[in-house]
Amino acid sequence: MEGNKNGSMWLDDLGNPIQAHGGMITRFGDLWYWYGEHKGADNCPGTSRVDVIGVSCYTSRDLLTWHYEGLALKADPDHPSSPLHPSQVLERPKVLHCPATGKYVMWFHADSPDYTRAAAGCAVSDTPTGPFTFLHALQPNRFDCRDMTLFQDTEGRAWLVHSGNWNKTLYFSRLTDDYLGFTGEVYPALIDQEREAPALMAWEAKYRCITSGCTGWAPNTALVAQSRFLTCGWKLTDAPCTGPGARQTFGGQSTYIFKIGQVPYLMLDHWNPKSLRDSGYSILRIHMVEGRMEIPWQDTFIPDTSSL
Repeated sequence: MEGNKNGSMWLDDLGNPIQAHGGMITRFGDLWYWYGEHKGADNCPGTSRVDVIGVSCYTSRDLLTWHYEGLALKADPDHPSSPLHPSQVLERPKVLHCPATGKYVMWFHADSPDYTRAAAGCAVSDTPTGPFTFLHALQPNRFDCRDMTLFQDTEGRAWLVHSGNWNKTLYFSRLTDDYLGFTGEVYPALIDQEREAPALMAWEAKYRCITSGCTGWAPNTALVAQSRFLTCGWKLTDAPCTGPGARQTFGGQSTYIFKIGQVPYLMLDHWNPKSLRDSGYSILRIHMVEGRMEIPWQDTFIPDTSSL
């Protein structure tokens, strides 16, 4: 089986660069879905940002060959005040299926070019490929929202996990049963640790959360925190990456953890701030060794689908 080369740009089934940055892979039914930021344009002059294009959706049956389904959520060029206007910032989109409503719900980091809006945007669709309808953008429980992810805990509750307090604190904000808003429950973690880019998983009665340090576009050391409870007790424990390049997370930054069967994999973005459209990807298998998380480098992503 021929896999995709980690640390590089990946191509879809038509030979076009995959534009799904800061995103996630998940499975709905018998298909895998990859959502992410579409960065397929030149950087805005003098900046490390691209005008908002939208959120891409790709599908695959084998996690190797990806088909572009189009923009699940499109930019809104007709309304300058919209968080989806091309002049704004849309990052780290994540999608969950809501069992209470049957809807597919997307949350993303919605910000202004100077990163002072620091909100979470929400959109909803009847189908996983969209089109998603934008609903609102707000600061969860009046806390700023920067790098973020979505997570369903072992009891089926959904959470927005986001860096706030200018990235000094990680917040766990519980979503309502329809996943479209917040219950008011919010729990701070890793206070004053300045962590971002959260990616979570549950394993053997404990939660694990991989985060990045706050060094802008420059790669740094990923750290893992763990706790028996999602809402308290988080402690930074170790650097999970091993081998050459591990101290800089192999040149990447965490974005999501997904499982193939019961086998967890970490998704990394390899950012190219001078040309975001040319940023690459890695997907690395997570090994659990005596309760510790270890992530060795692999030149090629070849998924183990034997457990499906």
